Amino acid sequence: MPSKNSKYVVIVESPAKAKTIERYLGKDYEVIASKGHVRDLPPKKFGIDLKNNFEPEFEIMSGKDKVISSIKKTVKGKKVFLAADMDREGEAIAWHLSEILKLKKNEENRIIFTEITKNAINKAIKEPLKIDLKKVDAQLARRMLDRIVGYKISPLLWKIFKSGNTSAGRVQSATLKILIDKERKIFKFKPKTYFKISIQHNELKIPLVKENGKKLNAEKIDLEKKNEILEYLKDKEYFVKSVKNREAKRNPPMPFITSTLQQSAINMLGWSSKKTMKVAQGLYEGIETKEGHIAFITYMRTDSTRISDVAMKAANEHITKNYGKEFSGTYKSKKSKSKVQDAHEAIRPTNIEMTPQTAKSYLSGDNLRLYTLIWNRFMASQSTASKYDETTYNIFDNGERFEFQVSAKKRKFKGFEIFWKSSETEKKINLNKSGKVEPAKLNAEEAQTKPPARFSEASLVKELESNGIGRPSTYATIISTLITRNYIKRLEKNILIPTLTGFVVNDFLEKTFPDIIDSKFTASMENELDMVEHGEETSKQLLGEFYKDFGPTLKEISKKIKNAELNLNYKSTIKCEECNEEMNLMFGRYGMYLKCEKCEKTKKLPPYILGVTIKDKVYITEEIPTLASPEAQKTGEKCPKCGADLVLKSGRFGQFIACSNYPECKFTKSVPARGKCPECGGEVAKLKSKKGKLYYKCTECGAMFWNEPSNFKCKSCGKPLFYVYKNKKEMLFCPEEKQYFDIEEYKE
Repeated sequence: MPSKNSKYVVIVESPAKAKTIERYLGKDYEVIASKGHVRDLPPKKFGIDLKNNFEPEFEIMSGKDKVISSIKKTVKGKKVFLAADMDREGEAIAWHLSEILKLKKNEENRIIFTEITKNAINKAIKEPLKIDLKKVDAQLARRMLDRIVGYKISPLLWKIFKSGNTSAGRVQSATLKILIDKERKIFKFKPKTYFKISIQHNELKIPLVKENGKKLNAEKIDLEKKNEILEYLKDKEYFVKSVKNREAKRNPPMPFITSTLQQSAINMLGWSSKKTMKVAQGLYEGIETKEGHIAFITYMRTDSTRISDVAMKAANEHITKNYGKEFSGTYKSKKSKSKVQDAHEAIRPTNIEMTPQTAKSYLSGDNLRLYTLIWNRFMASQSTASKYDETTYNIFDNGERFEFQVSAKKRKFKGFEIFWKSSETEKKINLNKSGKVEPAKLNAEEAQTKPPARFSEASLVKELESNGIGRPSTYATIISTLITRNYIKRLEKNILIPTLTGFVVNDFLEKTFPDIIDSKFTASMENELDMVEHGEETSKQLLGEFYKDFGPTLKEISKKIKNAELNLNYKSTIKCEECNEEMNLMFGRYGMYLKCEKCEKTKKLPPYILGVTIKDKVYITEEIPTLASPEAQKTGEKCPKCGADLVLKSGRFGQFIACSNYPECKFTKSVPARGKCPECGGEVAKLKSKKGKLYYKCTECGAMFWNEPSNFKCKSCGKPLFYVYKNKKEMLFCPEEKQYFDIEEYKE
């Protein structure tokens, strides 16, 4: 434990990281945590002075007053080191802390490290830097851009859709459009029949690949072409004309960066990108083990494939010692498309000798699974190429018009595949290297062209990265936000599909703010943020250039909405049960619904319903579930007085539960909270005071709470968590730790 008379204070972001770093610093250092962000734009107002050159207004975040007060008390009279994460966000946190604590400008008090090891921490302490104000400026530019887009466009969506559940975001809207465009292609796709022609030799199928020396695409072989080929080949014999042997090398994979780590964890572990980043964060900050807090991997938010000379040497020595010198490779990092800070490294183990087998003594469950993936991938990247012998058989009919081809593969040297499975598979072929192929049965299999594949979470991450949309560290948040808003939903095998809500929101944005959802525009903004980070532009210049076009468009769209010139009008494919007329898609305070123009019959739609919009037509692509009206949703309980269904109703003091047999039966009760009483475990009633404020009261012990109890427990202190709203998003809150948590994290 550090001495109370310590001379230095190191401020990190998380308590877990603080515990790990304290192991490596002497008694003169005290390590404390800011517990993430401490200051931000105000949550209840715009916070950017557009008339004063985009001057931002910052305030201490809700629930952080005690944290700041404690930090101020701890640092009094001591030298402060700011050790937030090494990305733009971390640099901004360091700057905010510096401003709050009134530290000297240009003071060398910023320490950064890619790994939490004794050598790295001590080296960083000895070589402090100044806060990188260009990097801070880039982060502030991103934050203000996102605030301008979200704060100015979202209210327009609320007016159109008559609901506060919709929102727009600079990067999330561009991501949604990518999913929408793919889904429209799938919907419009019309399959075509084609034929795959091959010759069957015992168990071996040998496909047709060429005609008169030119490649023949199987999808071009229609019924007429198939009949022509079969007619020609019906009496032909087949001969092996040539056999080609070659050695094929498979190069080792690059070590993980943020995006490839997410893709591999999604594909190989079946995780979400959000879960991947959460587990990786813990491995970086440090896991509690029998030997105390130990950090296992380097910084996990990176787009650099650079590896330090020390790590490279350690990997080569480990491989040589344990597997042989022939498996030790020569590593070259991949050149990045964008400018990457040289301080960043790829994701790798902090200690090469901490093999997955050794790590079993310290890690378990998800932590061990992800660490094993990272260790294996890094070691594979430092190994040599694998080698295969490939033998290709070229087979012709005796008229030499058509060529059939098949290849055998045999691995002759494992190389990196001792650590990482290759996509290559060995294939044995029992075929003579010359002469007639016998038996040889001619086959023609009917097949149909397939529509484009939907995005999985892994392939969407890859698409975002290749288009330069967002940053790898934001992908998990982008996908999570789209799911939370019911713009997309996740099917089995992590397949993502846009909902009807997503389509209509996208339609509105395409009509009004096409640049916001354009992937090229969004990518160009990322490039401009890079320019700000490298001092080629300032945040004020970037924001001014952006608002020059955005401001007038915003004014024009607002005016059109006010004059009812921008309403979305859709006919649906659903016909009214009463008069058989196509129903219209409508928007109300309870969400989307269908309405018959003739008889005014309505049908409620859930926000997650699947459907596609094409021009002004809505195609509902799944069965519409039967939903009760908001005033009378069944609770699934029976009335204790008469046995009728209990329903959820709304009154002057909010929602309550009543008997559906009213007025014959007048039984009512309060709506129960989602969680049990933290004091006694009893049922908690949801109540509303005469002044209209919600509160919660236990029906058994009488304990009262201003926030709704949940059944989740804080993973840090074990105390009950409560449901709260933060920035219009429902989250879990720990009163003990003063920390907010994403609900989805606890569900996982």
